[in-house]
This record gives sequence, structure tokens and C-alpha cells, in this order.
Amino acid sequence: MPDKRTAPGTRTAPGNDDQEERARQVCLRLLTLAPRTRAQLAGALRRRGIPGHVADHVLGRFADAGLIDDAAFARAWVESRHYGRGLAGRALTAELKQRGIDDQEIREAVAGLGPDAEVGAARQLVAEKLAATRGQPPQARMRRLAGMLARKGYSPGLAFRVIREAMEAEGADADLDEEPSFDDPYSDTE
Repeated sequence: MPDKRTAPGTRTAPGNDDQEERARQVCLRLLTLAPRTRAQLAGALRRRGIPGHVADHVLGRFADAGLIDDAAFARAWVESRHYGRGLAGRALTAELKQRGIDDQEIREAVAGLGPDAEVGAARQLVAEKLAATRGQPPQARMRRLAGMLARKGYSPGLAFRVIREAMEAEGADADLDEEPSFDDPYSDTE
């Protein structure tokens, strides 16, 4: 007699039902804690010894039911991390790649921010940190602020433009023509 959980006319190998139930329980437990990508769930199932064909079947059913949606995960991640932590598109792209999101879905999620959102977030970050650097030499202030923006994925050009604007608005009378260099943690070259 076929199992109720399988499609009509299909048969499962002995023991697959137990593995499927175990896989479902693992996925449900992880999804209860926080949203996960398909790749994250597949990795968790692999680490628990669930065979690949069983994991694919269970993950497919979860996706069909709408419990796994990598595109929605990517959009929510971008929204949360950009507005909550001030991360730029490059940092968000790197984080989503680590979580196994497809490149096209990453591009679409990050494109939802728009260029003005990054500039606005960079200005907000600089405004929040600028006061903490008062009393330091202008070049040291610029390096600290640029380093902070670089760690959050902002390009050097945008970082220095925003920092220069903020320091000029503050009335800093420094020679800010020379941009200090810093290592870009999100560059593809070393």
C-alpha cells in the first residue's frame, strides 16, 4: 500500500519514509528558528546524513508549499541588513552568496535598493560616527570613517565623497584633496 505522503503511483524504498520524516523535522525545526535558504537547509540535511535524493524531495515539497523561497529571503535580507546595519550592495551580495542564493536573485534583491539608498545610508553612517572622531587630525578622521564604510561594502569613491561632504559641512578646515588608501574587503582582486 503506498504511503500517503508520496505521489500516487510512486513507490519509496524501504527506510525512505523514516529519512523523509527526519528530513522534514530537521527543516521544520530550522525554519522555526529563522528563515533559511534552500542551500542552508540542504547543507543541514547533508550534515545529518540524509541522502541527497531524499533531501531534494523534501526541499522540493517545502518550496512548493512556499516554506522555502530564496528570492523572498534575499529581498528580506537586503532590506534588513541595509537599513538595520547600513551595509552596501557589495557586502550584501557577499553575504547572500555565502547563504547559497542564486546570482540572479541576488542581483534583483540588491537592485531593489537603488543608488540613492546607498548614498543615504553612507551619509547616515558617517553622520553617526563623525562626532566620535572630533579632536583627531583630519586625515586620521577620514581614514577611520573610510575604514568603517569599507567594512560595510561601500566603494572608496562614494566613501570619500560622503566623508568629504560631511567634514566640510562640519567646518573642518583640512586639506581633504588627498584620499588615504585602504584595503577593500569586498574586492575580487588581492
